[in-house]
Parts: sequence; C-alpha cells; structure tokens
Amino acid sequence: MEKDLKQSILYLKKEEPAKPEVSKIMFTGLDDAGKTSIILSLQREFSKIAILSPTRGAQRRMFDFLGKEIAEWDLGGQMSYRIAYLKNPDKYFDGTEVAIYVIDVQNKPRIPEAISYFKDVLEQFKKLEIEPPIYVFLHKFDPALRRSAQNEMENLIIDLKDKLRETKYKEIFYYETSIYDFGSIITAMSEILLSLYPKSELIEKTIIEFAKKVESEGVVVIDDNSLIIGSYYKDDETKHLLTASTPYFLTLHDSFQYTGVSEQRAESRMIVQRFGKNFIFKQIELKKDAAPYYLILLKEDPVFHKEDLESFANLLKELLYK
Repeated sequence: MEKDLKQSILYLKKEEPAKPEVSKIMFTGLDDAGKTSIILSLQREFSKIAILSPTRGAQRRMFDFLGKEIAEWDLGGQMSYRIAYLKNPDKYFDGTEVAIYVIDVQNKPRIPEAISYFKDVLEQFKKLEIEPPIYVFLHKFDPALRRSAQNEMENLIIDLKDKLRETKYKEIFYYETSIYDFGSIITAMSEILLSLYPKSELIEKTIIEFAKKVESEGVVVIDDNSLIIGSYYKDDETKHLLTASTPYFLTLHDSFQYTGVSEQRAESRMIVQRFGKNFIFKQIELKKDAAPYYLILLKEDPVFHKEDLESFANLLKELLYK
C-alpha cells in the first residue's frame, strides 16, 4: 500500500498545476447574518460568540489548509461598509477564489435586502471579470427550527433559491448551516476547501487504504481549524455517526488542553463508546512547530497496531509537507 501511494504522491506533485500562493476566501452578506460566528465556531472560540459585536469593515485572517495559504476575508455587513465595498471592488472583491454569502433565514423581513446585495456583489464580480463559485449559507437554520417549522422553512428556502437562480450566475451552491449544529459548518467549509485542491483525491485514497488495513468502519482526519481534510465511511449510517461525533471529540480535546490534561495522561489516544460503537480519537503531529491534525476512527474492535498509524502519518506528512 505504502509503495503504491508514494508513487501516486510523486506523480500528483509532478502533474499538479501551479496555484496562487494565497487563496482568497471571502465571507460576505448583511450585518448580523452570522458570518463571524461561523468563523469563530471553526476556531472553536464558542465563548466569544455570545459577546460578539458587529464586524468593523474587512477583517482578514491567514491560515494553512493542506499546505496552502488561505486568506479569509470577513466583510462586515453594515450598510456603510457595503457601500464602501461596492465603491472599491478592486480592494475588497478582486482575487476572490471562493465567495461565501451568508443569509439569516430567520430574519425574513431582511431577505429581500440580502438578495439585493447578493446581486450587487455579482455585479462587482462581472466588472472585475472574475467568476468565483458562490456558496450560499442558509444560516441560522437551527435544529429547533427544523423541528418546529420544517415545512415553513423549506418553502422559504425554495423561494429564496428561485430568486437567486434568476441571476443566472454560473456556479451557486447551497448549504443549510447553524452554529447549534456545528457539524453542518464543518461539513460545508471542509467540502468547499477540499474542492480547491487536486491533492484531496490522493488524501482520500490514503485514508481509504488505511481504513481497510485497520478494519475501520469509518475514518475522519481533521486539521486544527476544524476542517475535514479527508474521510472514509462504510455506509451512510457510519457517515452520520462520525459527522455527529466530530464536534464532540474536538470540544472534548480542547477541554482537556484547557484543564491541563496532557496527551500522555490521556494515554496518547482517547477511546469512547458512543451509540454502541467504539470511537478512537488521536492527535497526529506531522511536523515540528506545525498545527496538529486529529484522527477519528470508528471500529468494532478498538485495537489497532501502532505501526499502522505511523505508516499512515508518514504518508500524510509526505503529501502535505514534502
């Protein structure tokens, strides 16, 4: 397995086209739509969300994803800022590789305003002669709302999508998200960023081979920004279980760090029974002074050989850093 995958890695690196050194991901939409809350939830800074104040202008954060530098732009949505962005599109919109447009589906009176600004953003893209894919987050679609007003919200979303399709923009995709369903945000952002990089296919292949070797029903590998870099699921039930459990393990790991429980005291890995299954959570250090990755496995038998994990970690290191 390892020999074949290493050959594939070398081939992919040779064939992979040159990419810009920095990829620009732009979050935009009206004020109070939830843009900054989404970003903070991925950083697992949940305590800051409750005391969040409106974003002032454009905030930028740099982070690494699969060895690529990402510039994450969070454009405050107050009217005065929106006017400034539209007057200076070269400064704010140019170079956008992915646009994420966030709409608060609970704030029905402002949905026409959100659609209007969406069209304004498209107009700036047209002037700049760029066509980034746009991912519309139908945000604040909270679990409680799904239970109490499912039909009403589904009709609202169908109508909203129809209005956005009228723009005839080439690539518009949709996600229903909520900070109270952290998994929905992890899934959306992971799929968006993975779509940017050809090497994600090889990472997926590496994970599938590892899962088969250790007889795991499902495997998820996550970076320190709560983003899934690759996964394998035996079936839809396994996918549901791992998707539902990923936020739990990340939060539990953070709580251990906060209370000073070391990796060694946690016996280098965490084994938890949930939903009648064995989940194994392990932090993986691939490079000194680099942010860690996290591995979650779902297995009938919670035992696997240390050598298998080391081989898997070496392949990931080969992919991401060499």
